[in-house]
Formats: sequence, C-alpha cells, structure tokens
Amino acid sequence: MYLNFYGLTEKPFNPTPDPRFLYMSPGHREALAQLQYGVQERKGFIVLTGQVGTGKTTLVHALRQRLNGQTAVAFVFNSTLPFDGILEYALQDLGVPKAGESQAQRLIALNNFLVERERAGQNTVLILDEAQNLDASTLEQVRLLSNFETPTSKLLQIVLVGQPELKARLRIPELQQLRQRVGLRSQIAPLTAAEARTYIRTRLRIAGSRDLGLFSDPAVDRIVEYSGGIPRLINVVCDHCLLFGYADQKRRIDRQIVGQAVEYLEEGTQPRRRARRSRAASGPARVRWIVGTLAVATATAAVALALRFDTTVLGLLQSVRGLLSP
Repeated sequence: MYLNFYGLTEKPFNPTPDPRFLYMSPGHREALAQLQYGVQERKGFIVLTGQVGTGKTTLVHALRQRLNGQTAVAFVFNSTLPFDGILEYALQDLGVPKAGESQAQRLIALNNFLVERERAGQNTVLILDEAQNLDASTLEQVRLLSNFETPTSKLLQIVLVGQPELKARLRIPELQQLRQRVGLRSQIAPLTAAEARTYIRTRLRIAGSRDLGLFSDPAVDRIVEYSGGIPRLINVVCDHCLLFGYADQKRRIDRQIVGQAVEYLEEGTQPRRRARRSRAASGPARVRWIVGTLAVATATAAVALALRFDTTVLGLLQSVRGLLSP
C-alpha cells in the first residue's frame, strides 16, 4: 500500500525471519560467530538464548546459509513435540530413508546416517527452536543423541535455541548431565538506541529506500522507548508508522505519527480515523464560515451599493428641484 509512496521495492519491516534483513549488531555478530564456530568445531551442545523477538530464529537461518554444503541441518521449530516426534521430524528433515517404525529403529537409522557422513568428512546439525518449552525428560533424551560420537569428535551437533527461561531450565538437577555437555553458550541482548537507529536504516536500505532518514530522530527515540530495543516490536511499530504516514501523505515519519501507531497497538483504537472524523466534522463548520463570510461580504457590498445609489438619486433630485425653483 505504502511502497510506491515511500519509494520502497518491498516491505522493510516484515515480521518473517528473513536473513537478508538481518542487522548485525555487535551482539548478533558475536552470537553468529560463536554458533558457526561451535558447529564447525563440533562442540556438541550449543545454547543460544535471548528475549522474545530479539532475532534468534533469524540468526539461525543466517547460520544455515553460512554453513557450507558439507553440513546437513535439521531444524525443528515445534517445541511441543515429544521426543519421538522430534526424532521423526529430524530424520525427515535430514532425508534419512526407511527410518523404521520403532524408536530403536529410528535411532539406528540416525546413527548409520551420521557415521556415513563422518566418513565422508561431512557434519550434521540438529537445531531445536523454542527449547525452553521442552520438558526435562525430552531434553534428557535429546542429550542421549550426543552419545553418537567417535573417540575424536561428535557426530551430531545440537543447538538449543530459546528464551532466557531455557537457562533456568538447564540448571535443574535432572539436567545436570546435559548442562555439563554444553560446549558454548551465547546470548542476544536487545538493541541500544544507536543500534536501533542503524537497524531501521539498514532495513530501509535493503527494501530499496533512498531516504534512510525517513524516520526522524525523535521518532526513533519514541520507537526505542516503546519497544525496549526488541527488533520484532520495532518492526511492528515501524510498519504501522508507514501506514499512518501514508494515510496522512507525510513523507517523513515524526514522533507524532509514532505516538499514534503506539496508541493503536496498545489500545486498539485508530487515531487516524478519529482525526479524519474530526476533520470531516469540522468541514461543515468551515463551509458555514465561508458561506457566512461571503454572505456578509455580499450584504456589505449591497448596502454600500444601495447607499451610493441613494446618494446619487438624492443628488439628482436636488438638482431638478433647483432647476424648477423660481
């Protein structure tokens, strides 16, 4: 809707985890480097945590792109699955044929697959998203997958991605063995105000904008204040700002527009529509004022004309009276 108005080739603030739009803040850059290092060096278990909306899933997609063709990846994003479901999903994602019906058969099939890849010098990664939702028994069974190893290296690298609650989950006594096997831990923090400003400009640039200052500095400050530096919230607010700005035909997003977008997100109201109703309501008043002004002007002109006419007529009568007088 607003793409042509703002000179964009695509929406810059889509909520989907598109790695093309990944803004590499220092925290994201460090986390991605650690993930890549942990997988390539076969560290076994790797844990990535961050608040909701900080870009963990986007970072994982970027990791998949960076891994060379020698690495097979199974990405399980449904954390409500039991261990059997996780195992079945992973085997399908890895393309393991004829895995069998029982859990034992599937584990044997996975082991054979991993051994064959190891012999070919290839690596395998299992990524579990939203891992904070996995119960202790499921996580313990996932830990047992790390037993697929040779005397020198792990055959399967396992990346646990989740919210900060995942760290607390791993500290419970039942998961002590899993906690001890974590080779790398990484955490993504919310963006700072300066990083958020660069984040917005980066996404605008990737979306084809020529005006990277589309959002004014006060507008960005208000966005950071509301979002707390969470990229997902920044995306939501910015997208609404562009919509409201387009409705008002404003080429630059100011703090007022951000306030209206925030009000809409928080209260579910639509201040733009109320503003339009207000303008619509004031329209008749303005029309009445204009008509009244024109009427007064017309009446004034008529009175003046009448006065001039009366004065002229009176002058003529006086002249005639003078001629008729003896």
